[in-house]
Amino acid sequence: MPAKKSAPITIEDITKYRFPANLQYSPDGRLLAFQAMRSDVEKNCYHNDVYLVKDGKTAQVTHSLDATLVIWDDENTMILKRSSGEALPGTTELFKLDVRGGEAMPWITLPFPLAGMKKVSDNVYAAKGFIDSEDPDAYKDSDEDRKKKADAKKKEADYHVVDEVPYWFNGAGYTNKRRTALFDVRTGKELTVKRVTAPKFNTGDMVVSGKKVYFAGNVKENRQLRTSKIYEYDTEKKKLTTLYGKNDRNVGQLFVMNDQLYALATDMKEFGGNQTKDICKVTKNALEVAMQHEDVTYHASVIGDTVHGGGAEFVTDGKKLVMIITIENHNALWEFDENFNKRCLWEQPGMMCFMDMTADKIAVCFQDWNNVAEIYEMDRDGQNMHQVSKLNDDALEGKYIAKPQELKYTSAGYDLTGWVLLPDNFSPKKKYPAVLDVHGGPRASYGATFFHEMQLWASRGFVVFFTNIKGSDGRGDAFADIRDDYGGTDFQNLMDFTDAVLEKYPNIDRTKLCETGGSYGGFMTNWIIGHTDRFCACASQRSISNWVSFSFIADIGLHFGPDQCGAEGLFGDKNHEKLWNHSPLKYADNVKTPTLFIHSDEDFRCPLPEGMQMMQALAVRDVETRLVIFHGENHELSRSGKPLHRMRRLQEITDWFEKHI
Repeated sequence: MPAKKSAPITIEDITKYRFPANLQYSPDGRLLAFQAMRSDVEKNCYHNDVYLVKDGKTAQVTHSLDATLVIWDDENTMILKRSSGEALPGTTELFKLDVRGGEAMPWITLPFPLAGMKKVSDNVYAAKGFIDSEDPDAYKDSDEDRKKKADAKKKEADYHVVDEVPYWFNGAGYTNKRRTALFDVRTGKELTVKRVTAPKFNTGDMVVSGKKVYFAGNVKENRQLRTSKIYEYDTEKKKLTTLYGKNDRNVGQLFVMNDQLYALATDMKEFGGNQTKDICKVTKNALEVAMQHEDVTYHASVIGDTVHGGGAEFVTDGKKLVMIITIENHNALWEFDENFNKRCLWEQPGMMCFMDMTADKIAVCFQDWNNVAEIYEMDRDGQNMHQVSKLNDDALEGKYIAKPQELKYTSAGYDLTGWVLLPDNFSPKKKYPAVLDVHGGPRASYGATFFHEMQLWASRGFVVFFTNIKGSDGRGDAFADIRDDYGGTDFQNLMDFTDAVLEKYPNIDRTKLCETGGSYGGFMTNWIIGHTDRFCACASQRSISNWVSFSFIADIGLHFGPDQCGAEGLFGDKNHEKLWNHSPLKYADNVKTPTLFIHSDEDFRCPLPEGMQMMQALAVRDVETRLVIFHGENHELSRSGKPLHRMRRLQEITDWFEKHI
């Protein structure tokens, strides 16, 4: 009897996946909660459901309400965020759900938009919330005043007035005068809320230890600094103390281990803004390096297009630290003791996205090459990993999933790794079109993990190939450093990889090679078409074409542009020359390749004019081109755009390739 033929991955399948996020164990470690996002194609939106894992079994615990998990309040009670549609503007409704039974019940309404929350003690919480620096005490407004301000804001809805930089941020919209404040929240007989930070202060990461809240951040006057200071807020004494007051370190996450505060921080002196952070011991006005980083990455940087939302990438139990590490093209779990001696608990191919931990268990979100992201648990020593959720099993049942075929090659003196996806029933005797897919970042990493868009093209008969080139993550700062080399070694690596794939699979039709990439990958697409015509069609997504305009428009442009191009600043002929030399637009008069541009009008990371400039440069030279602008989407279109928009994006790229092969 002939084997049953596998069904192909389709464009519509992207709407069938559920995307887990926000893993949290209950305080006693007995229960595990997480949320999962699902598509609503009819309404072109997403809904979130909360799930509970108990005794190895997973059950959905919210049904009628669209809710996200905030924190556990105690061993049996979760705090959820949802909207009833009745709350006043600028407020956040919180509910409590007793997991032993019953519906989620209204708890409190915070008088500010909530950005994060941690429990300090009974009825005492530290919360981050958004404020207007010119009206920082609006959280004290009466209901009547709040309505009046909302009405006044509606009258100004047709205008944006900006007077600081950045004035917008990808995914957050216009952020002029918006700050993230730290609040002291007390519940009990009545709700009391007090803003702790100054009106112009932007709060970064925060961590609670005992009755104290530690947080990083800095005052933003008219320009956002890349450096942060570190503070302590004593909730008993209601006293704020500066622990590290120098403006010389970029500070990321904070954690407390063995009653000592630590910070991930870097001085950015050797490798610029993308330099890996060291683990530093925080003492009075000093950051002492406790552990210098190795040539790995201390977070999850293997990428895919089927995970959205995220969660913690390292957790401490007070005595030891467990962290997700990226090693070249896969992830590992490393444990550090009080002296930062490391032990590898777990390591295997695939993509580990976020985690949580108890005294005897570790929970992670993980996906490999033939599974979309699911929740797994393992013993505290990294053994006995097993799947506890079944969010996506049905979505892939009976589907053909191409197994990544590893391909080693050498380019520009570097030993590099790539992968090739082959269509179903691949035959060496048949000719095939192919697609080169270039990742963003550039500090990101491909791995042997499920990637919907690539599996789609493999199912449609394309050979798909992808690789980690110079600039990719997981191999240390020196390898990741391509400052003043954009379009140099990275371009050579991609061309050498293409040659290696064609040598390994000679039945690929060299006249039917396509290429695509987004963000940094979009930059590389723009660069490629100006430096070779070996591809029959390209699709440039959320790209950079002109480092000069990018530096003065993008939310991160003022720092990122000059830093990555090796310029000392934004002004002057020498700096301008650096920016322009690395700009694909400079070489647009060489382009012959039909090129599709995909961009979103709310992409403030790589703003719309970047795609428009390159498209127009091709159009005026009669090079076949097309620009598709997605309204209301941002830089995350391919990962978290609205369901119909994600499908349209895939349809546009697929149609473009199939038209030109």
